[in-house]
Amino acid sequence: MKRLSLLAFCLISVSAMVAAGQTSTAPRTAAHPVQKSASATVPTAKVAVIAFQAAVTQTNEFQRDLADLQKKYDPRRTEIKNLSDQVDTLTKQLQADSARLTDAERESRTRTIEDKKKQLDRDTQDAQSDFQADIQQSISSVAQKVGALMTDYAEKHGYTMVLDTGNQQSQTVLYAVPTADITRVVIEAYNQKSGIPAPAPQAAAEPDAPQPQPQQQPAH
Repeated sequence: MKRLSLLAFCLISVSAMVAAGQTSTAPRTAAHPVQKSASATVPTAKVAVIAFQAAVTQTNEFQRDLADLQKKYDPRRTEIKNLSDQVDTLTKQLQADSARLTDAERESRTRTIEDKKKQLDRDTQDAQSDFQADIQQSISSVAQKVGALMTDYAEKHGYTMVLDTGNQQSQTVLYAVPTADITRVVIEAYNQKSGIPAPAPQAAAEPDAPQPQPQQQPAH
């Protein structure tokens, strides 16, 4: 439930309480007092917040998957870098030799450079697309399990609502006390449950590849 819904619920509850108070003070014509229903009692809300994106991407499991993907794409990264270096070298050579080249030679070299540039663009886009697909698959897998653990944690600790503070596209939580933030608790609980140790730090990240962007919490 979004914060706007919570605010609307609170406003409705307050209005109902005010209306009930006004009714109780007005003269009554009924012969019997109105009995209060147990079902009309509004439960006390206990709200937690979580940066769900951080909870997913900071787990040991996702960090391990990310490190494995970076190793998987190392050969393609090297190929792209080599092709980029070739384009740079050929471009510099053409600029240096342009004055003494014939029009046919200049055109031939230019065509070679353009072909390599097109190949570089295709290879880069393909690598980005494949890397993003693999990242999203890992995110989806881990997010489902983190979401399930978070729900179980919230139920066991009596939380009536958990709001996501990490969704920048539809930010709803403007303020929350630090004690209401369960992000770190969920991460640590998930790491303990999975039994996966933290991976060794990587020397270099995947260049030209989209960064992981888990965008939403799975429905429960």
